[in-house]
Amino acid sequence: MERFRTPWPHAPTHQLSQSGTYFVTAGTYQKVHHFRRPERLSVLQRGLLKVTQDFGWHLEAWAVFSNHYHFVGHSPAGVAGASSLSQMLGVLHVKTAGWVNRLDRAPGRQVWHNFWETRLTYQKSYLARLNYVHQNPVKHGLVPVANQYPWCSAAWFERTASPAMVKSIYRFQVDRLGVLDEFDPVVESGEANPKRQSTGALHDATARFWSATRTTTRTKRRLFTRP
Repeated sequence: MERFRTPWPHAPTHQLSQSGTYFVTAGTYQKVHHFRRPERLSVLQRGLLKVTQDFGWHLEAWAVFSNHYHFVGHSPAGVAGASSLSQMLGVLHVKTAGWVNRLDRAPGRQVWHNFWETRLTYQKSYLARLNYVHQNPVKHGLVPVANQYPWCSAAWFERTASPAMVKSIYRFQVDRLGVLDEFDPVVESGEANPKRQSTGALHDATARFWSATRTTTRTKRRLFTRP
């Protein structure tokens, strides 16, 4: 079961990258809540962390929801800007779309719609967006404290960063950031606590989902599926 553990990133650097640091948002087609259940959120989060790791992106913050996700990440060293971003997210979107469509018995359904990226070039803007992503579950009213939401980076950040750094990042104001974030995500209850699925159904679902995935540059994949 070791190979199915969540591939957590290395400790955050909290410095802009010379190759490029980006704030990325992706949403589902018509904002449908395809990932509304805990198991689906867990698979989507693991998928995001795995595909960014495989493509050489270093994530500093992320938040995964029923109909969208955000992340702040550094593009790979030696790669021009975000040139690998479209292919990387194409792999994630093709695999997750196929997976949820099999679960819902809806072959060929369009799941993902688009993504938006912003290159961050000012340190304060970068740090404010880190806090925005960490705190996003609170903004959407899903939890009272960000580290209680299992599908975002807040708990990981508080474990890996120094207390002084955590306090410094959490001070940044985010209410005036112009972020496209009108998604109103939900989490359906009635399933087992995802923290208790680490050796059971969640591992099995993750194994089935990623068993055929090889996130290399051998094959160009389309980012958008046809409606």
